[in-house]
Amino acid sequence: MLKKIDIPREVVEIISTLNANGYEGYIVGGCVRDILMGRTPMDWDLTTSAKPEEIKRLFKRTYDTGIAHGTVTVILNNKHFEITTYRIEGIYEDHRRPKEVTFTNDLEEDLSRRDFTMNAIAYHPKEGFIDPTGGIEDIWKKSIRCVGDPNKRFEEDALRMLRGIRFSSQLNFTIEENTLKAINTNAHLISYISAERIKEELDKILLSDYIHKFILLHETGILKFILPEVDRCFTVEQNHPHHVDNVGIHTLKALEVVDKILTLKWTILFHDIGKPEHKTTDEKGINHFYGHVEKSVELAEKIMKRLKFDKKSMNHILKLIKWHDNRIKEDKPSVKEVLYHIGEEAFLDLLKVQSADAKAQNPVYYQEKEDKLKNLYKIYEEIKINNECFTLKDLALNGQDLIQIGIKEGKRIGEMLEHFLKIVIEHPEFNEKEILLSYVKEKYML
Repeated sequence: MLKKIDIPREVVEIISTLNANGYEGYIVGGCVRDILMGRTPMDWDLTTSAKPEEIKRLFKRTYDTGIAHGTVTVILNNKHFEITTYRIEGIYEDHRRPKEVTFTNDLEEDLSRRDFTMNAIAYHPKEGFIDPTGGIEDIWKKSIRCVGDPNKRFEEDALRMLRGIRFSSQLNFTIEENTLKAINTNAHLISYISAERIKEELDKILLSDYIHKFILLHETGILKFILPEVDRCFTVEQNHPHHVDNVGIHTLKALEVVDKILTLKWTILFHDIGKPEHKTTDEKGINHFYGHVEKSVELAEKIMKRLKFDKKSMNHILKLIKWHDNRIKEDKPSVKEVLYHIGEEAFLDLLKVQSADAKAQNPVYYQEKEDKLKNLYKIYEEIKINNECFTLKDLALNGQDLIQIGIKEGKRIGEMLEHFLKIVIEHPEFNEKEILLSYVKEKYML
């Protein structure tokens, strides 16, 4: 039983204005699906029989969003609402967008061009739901089904395959059998989709509540076209006391437990992608993956450039992958050494990555690894509480101090400061200007 449908007054005003001027108007798409699922819509999209120029005439504040495809954005009370004219789409020449669209006055024709039945439902405050494709029943069944022929839908727009899997991971819906078969059949068409759009969908899958559905990318064959480096991981077994799954399944298990932060999700996805090329087996039949970390860093960098990652995220992810297999000793000098090399933010994220990695390995050894990580965090907290130095900026001595006592500017100053930092990391009590200056004068006989 549906609860009372609470539609923003601006949306009601838009529909009323359209109706008062002789045009049809409905909310449509994802917001209707959300209403039926008892969720609060993030965006409110509308569809209408009014042409774009008529929409612009009826509302004071508008701007063209996708005017060639009939979409105008209306601004009411500083809120933005996309309104699209009913349309029929022409031939898709690039497996992404129609070459041309034709406007129509028939709502059902417009709904029949949409991707999935759950997104092909319209709603009017007085008329109720308009559902020509059985979308409401599919929502009740938690089923993702294409509108019409799924092969045709995916041939038109290959991104719909990735969207289907993304919806499955966000909503915990299953993909209907014929729709799933069509994804398998047409998986190769995903190569026509831009890197930016692929990354956008992958971001949403990685941040979804049901990330185990990521396996669908492998099972349908899409993954080998967008991330072949990750896809290969599902064929590599790990016959090792610390592992119980192949590399791909281990990665998925780690993805399920790591914090829902995008850089951490991508780090986990990439952390072992170097293993397929670095698998060896010893005389006892145990597998090893020496050198996989460096290979994972190399492959991850290539992938992220291909998917157009921003530089800051890329550098952070590469740093975490590089250090993810590092076994940090449980003492202050070791922790401060790592803090110095990668910084606080990366250190704290590294502990999260290593924890997720451990949880996805053989559970027999998990508690020991988790206890060690908790101890490393405790040591970090003590370092912070005591204001112990682990970076050059926290060193009691700086380059200007060295120049003032006669050390010439240049490379030597930097080398000296690095040397003093190592001393202070080992002996925090030495981090006082007078002590360090005295050491300089004595060592260099100034």
